[in-house]
Amino acid sequence: MNIKVLDTTLRDGEQTPGVSLTSMEKLRIANKLDEIGIDYIEAGSAITSSGERESIKEITSQNFRAEILSFSRPLTVDIDYCIDCDVDGVNLVVPTSDLHIRDKLKTNREDLIRLSNDAVDYCKDHGLVVELSAEDASRSDFDFLKTVYQSAIDHGADRVCVCDTVGILTPDASLELFARLKEDIDVPIACHCHNDFGLAVANTLSAVKGGASEIHTTINGIGERAGNTSFEESVVSIDRLLDEFSTNVKISEIYDISKLVARLTGVYIQPNKAIVGENAFAHESGIHSDGIIKNSATYEPMTPELVGRKRKFVIGKHMGTHGLNSRLKELGMDVDEGQLQQICDNIKVLADKGKTVTDVDLQVIADNVLEINHEDRISLEDLTIVSGNKVMPTASVKITMDGEQVLNAGVGLGPVDAAINAIKSLDIFKDIDLIEYHVDAITGGTDAFIDVIIKLQKGDKVVSARGTEPDIINASVKAYIAGVNRLLRD
Repeated sequence: MNIKVLDTTLRDGEQTPGVSLTSMEKLRIANKLDEIGIDYIEAGSAITSSGERESIKEITSQNFRAEILSFSRPLTVDIDYCIDCDVDGVNLVVPTSDLHIRDKLKTNREDLIRLSNDAVDYCKDHGLVVELSAEDASRSDFDFLKTVYQSAIDHGADRVCVCDTVGILTPDASLELFARLKEDIDVPIACHCHNDFGLAVANTLSAVKGGASEIHTTINGIGERAGNTSFEESVVSIDRLLDEFSTNVKISEIYDISKLVARLTGVYIQPNKAIVGENAFAHESGIHSDGIIKNSATYEPMTPELVGRKRKFVIGKHMGTHGLNSRLKELGMDVDEGQLQQICDNIKVLADKGKTVTDVDLQVIADNVLEINHEDRISLEDLTIVSGNKVMPTASVKITMDGEQVLNAGVGLGPVDAAINAIKSLDIFKDIDLIEYHVDAITGGTDAFIDVIIKLQKGDKVVSARGTEPDIINASVKAYIAGVNRLLRD
């Protein structure tokens, strides 16, 4: 069975606090909605403002394949504005709970039905498609709700919609409600859910199983309070989990429209959001990465390509060598097993210190490991620095030189200068000159990796060396020792 999708991102979605779309932005979203196969687009609420009406007119002038609707109250003034915007139809919203009828409209059931029927008559007289949406239907008396629907259908309503306005349905209750309505309602029944209890998608899927043939959604689930039914979660769930149902949506385009709406509304997507969150197809765990590489179905319920995504392996302390090797190959690096394990170990040391390891960090770590293909005469074992406003910067170092440990100390104008002086005062360093010193922070933040590049000279020989660490002093000392080792090898 084919399920129709009405997207209300441009109306209910725009009611997200802080969101206000320009006419051009609305047109861009509407164009993409039509392109990916949305059946019905609620372009706005014509009564809202002259600017809103101009936006709706811009959309209706495009001759989209999708049916274009405007929200409308059961009032002639609202409907006239919809007619002026040249929409195909109206989402005619009529409150049906006693709470809304009594406290909001200050009327009674009989007058409410009369108001609804008159509005439907007026719409049909002007050639509009009518979808009658019962506001607060989930808290309405069932028999009265059914009476409102049947009366509207008798007056020509084309579709009806159950609105769970404050999100109080549960999946079981949703299934039962739609199944009961389906017994007596002959026109298509739609489901419009809100996410106040985090159940909008679950309730929507239950509604489909109960008999709903249309769902209302917003891109990324944006909307008032906790938002509306998530378009991407609902559509993909119908496609992957409900075998007997389908939609007209081009699922491979879902990620593109999700990112578009996030950019234009400024409502960005939490990383762990299903389908479109940045972590939805990201793997760090070594066990998971290994399984994914062997067969993606081991830890993914769908391929990322299905929804326009790409899989990624996250660099961190939980990463195993299989996922790491895959990421290194993506970066154009080939390593042997020993080098791979060393890179993995270095990443875990940094991650244990709370450092987020980026691709840039990975490249630097890998570069350093790949340079280790020789026996060095000198290695740093320990470095201690004392520095302060009233203290001469002092460094003590412990190095291994030709297999023997050597302790030494030095002072300088700063901690880096003191550390280098502590090393180069040893005899083996005395004919080596530091002729250039350069520092770059290669990643953002106060925990950035520091890349120190130096040039050393011994006689007529000049070499470059680098050290990369989160600590500038360690990076400087490692660069210096690496350069000396290179000179000694040469």
